[in-house]
Amino acid sequence: MDRVLYIVNTVHEANTQIPSHQHECYELVYYINAAGSSNIGTKNFHYRPSSFAIIPPGYKHDEKHIPEGEPEVLFIGFLCDNSRLSTLAGVYDDDKEHTVLQTLLRIKLEFQRKREGFSELMNLQLSEIIVHLLRNVDDGLSTLPAEDRMQYVLNYMDEHYLQRLTISSLSELSGYSYDRFRHLFKERYQYSPLRYLLLKRLDYAKSLLRHTQLPISEVSAVSGFVNDAQFCSIFKREVGVTPRKFRINNKGLDPLY
Repeated sequence: MDRVLYIVNTVHEANTQIPSHQHECYELVYYINAAGSSNIGTKNFHYRPSSFAIIPPGYKHDEKHIPEGEPEVLFIGFLCDNSRLSTLAGVYDDDKEHTVLQTLLRIKLEFQRKREGFSELMNLQLSEIIVHLLRNVDDGLSTLPAEDRMQYVLNYMDEHYLQRLTISSLSELSGYSYDRFRHLFKERYQYSPLRYLLLKRLDYAKSLLRHTQLPISEVSAVSGFVNDAQFCSIFKREVGVTPRKFRINNKGLDPLY
């Protein structure tokens, strides 16, 4: 019989490390907004937003979140009699419909409301997840490939380029060494990781200069630059004019929608 034991939604601090531990039950950890690496049994996996880990009873596992952001995870402990589930130890992507997450959220809601029959309904919803996972094994469910991890790093940079990102944390997220990550990134995307971030920040700064009245110092700060001097120096080197001159020449062009 499938039975829910607990379900917890939590937000960790950036760079949180969960030490190695194990449970007597199954655990499914859904990474709502978290990225990093996890050892499950004897294997190492990398997780990202909208991926999830399946951890069978007795498997030692840990988590190491990357230093940026506030990782949000939703995890559920449960019992399951189907021995096939134990073969799925690892980290997987949810599907496009976020089937696993949506079902977990329904379980969480039942647990919070505690209406009549909530326990039975939670167990039925858990069974839905288990059937979904086992069905997808036959359809070729597989752990995250390395190519997807590299693409995810790019996606992550596109979403967080205004924050402080380090090459060390990005390489860790990719699953490659520092030097290997830099090499593969440039080979695949034509720019080094640092230059890619710089160009994204400059494009954002240009948009602010065109469409807002923010002072240059504020444009610098919100665009991810260390200080005004660095911003003005880099801007003139890359664009050919100072930020002030760029604003004068481009005011009102390319309206925002």
